[in-house]
Amino acid sequence: MIEKRITAITAQKQNPDRVNIYLDGEYGFSLSRLIAAWLEPGKVLDQKQIDELVDRDTKEKTLQAALKLVDYRARTEKEVRDKLSKKGFESANIEDVITKLREDRMLADGEFADSWVENRNQFHPRSQRLMKYELRNKGISEEQIEEALKNSAGDDALALLAANKVKNRFAELDWQGFQKKMMAYLLRKGFSYEVVSPTIKRVWRDLQNEENIIGK
Repeated sequence: MIEKRITAITAQKQNPDRVNIYLDGEYGFSLSRLIAAWLEPGKVLDQKQIDELVDRDTKEKTLQAALKLVDYRARTEKEVRDKLSKKGFESANIEDVITKLREDRMLADGEFADSWVENRNQFHPRSQRLMKYELRNKGISEEQIEEALKNSAGDDALALLAANKVKNRFAELDWQGFQKKMMAYLLRKGFSYEVVSPTIKRVWRDLQNEENIIGK
């Protein structure tokens, strides 16, 4: 088997966490400092060892890229898988990383769905139908979606929350203008007409009562 001798190990200028390995006076490949920690000039490597080093480094790069993604914000398995695939990482390495992150509880689709629904309900209310659509697009299973939505308010309550968050935007409009603007807004949030219509009437009535109280 052909063997090659390490003649130099140099840090990369643009990425000091990686080093370039020179074999027999020529550039061979690059590695992370972690993978290359046991290497030194003069050491002889055969092709099997070289292949194993490059493979370990590729897996490490895949893992580090995934960690950056989940450190930035919570993500689903599908989101991490899609991001890594777009970056050109091999599918086998991606699946290994997904498995590791899942085992380490750094990826948990069920918990993600629970948090997503809670956040939507509190800050950006929308219909359960629209939340289901969003979660499906993120790769959450139907079972996990249904479980997460068990803790969600119903559409009547969610529509009222959504309307109350924006009612002051339209408070100066007359009934026709208010109804038109509010209906368009709530329909965009995924609520049905059957839910939207009584919600608008209720919020309008509450606004009129508030104005009457203030005017007294």
